[in-house]
Amino acid sequence: METRILEVVIGEAPPERLDKALARDVPEAAALSRSRLARLIGEGAVSHAGTAITDLKARVAEGEVYAIALAPPRAVETAAEDIALCVIWEDDDLIVIDKPAGLVVHPAPGSEAGTLVNALLHHFGGRLSGVGGEARPGIVHRIDKDTSGLLVVAKSDRAHHGLAAQFEVHSVHRRYLALAHGLPSAADPRLRGLRGVSFEAANVLRIETQLARHRTDRQRQAVSWAGGRHAVTRARVLQAFGTPPAVALMECWLETGRTHQIRVHMAYAGHGLVGDATYGGARKAAPRALGAAAAEALGAFPRQALHAATLGFAHPVTGEPLEFAAPLPPDMAALLAELSGS
Repeated sequence: METRILEVVIGEAPPERLDKALARDVPEAAALSRSRLARLIGEGAVSHAGTAITDLKARVAEGEVYAIALAPPRAVETAAEDIALCVIWEDDDLIVIDKPAGLVVHPAPGSEAGTLVNALLHHFGGRLSGVGGEARPGIVHRIDKDTSGLLVVAKSDRAHHGLAAQFEVHSVHRRYLALAHGLPSAADPRLRGLRGVSFEAANVLRIETQLARHRTDRQRQAVSWAGGRHAVTRARVLQAFGTPPAVALMECWLETGRTHQIRVHMAYAGHGLVGDATYGGARKAAPRALGAAAAEALGAFPRQALHAATLGFAHPVTGEPLEFAAPLPPDMAALLAELSGS
């Protein structure tokens, strides 16, 4: 692949700064964000009348033509690894994966290899137009290592921008299936008296709080009322298990998408997810309520029982509405079957 030159003509009444003017007037199809343009200016890849312009604040005038040199995507240091993937959908701009529990999404300290990104680099085999000037997948959202289910990843700048915009305005449709301890109910006076908790029509549980890093454990999130980020979760009971009810199969959906949001909110409501040791969900169920076998299976479940079951969004390039569903993974399906027999 060779460096290509993109010419941008400055339109009427331009912003005074070069970076802002280019961000406004660069063709939408080029999918160049303002931050990417700023990097290109700093690298000397933007020129006017044959002279490189490296000042972001350089003044511009209507009708001026700027040339932007777009080099082929740079190779990334992350290694490609042959890790099996369950691909639900793929085209030139994006890929939808049904991620298994136990797979980290992105390399990070302590998890530099064996991640979804490593697997995707191998899967693409060099057939990647690049994101942000690098030959890498564009991660626009994540699910926790031990959460299974659907994830969309961008393969191009235009897809990355379009998907990121949808996540920013919360127009992406995401539904999760979870097993929670207890049975959330509008008849529970404790829940009705809990700050930020309410019930909507059809017994839909709504939890609205701020979420921030835990004060003493930086790996955890915590409900906060002073600072943090706004978070809203809704959930409804699909099925209850035990006599009296000890576990509930929940459908959860997000108005916002914060780190560990469902796990933190359900724990805050007193209905932590089965197997979630981080947020207090790894607790024993009474054999008298479920039966010995079901109670043992519940206590032995090794991860948070959370699965990203449905994912819907508008294709960021074509605008086509897309909707995907992923069945429960074998471990959750087996636990559900054990509970159903209790």
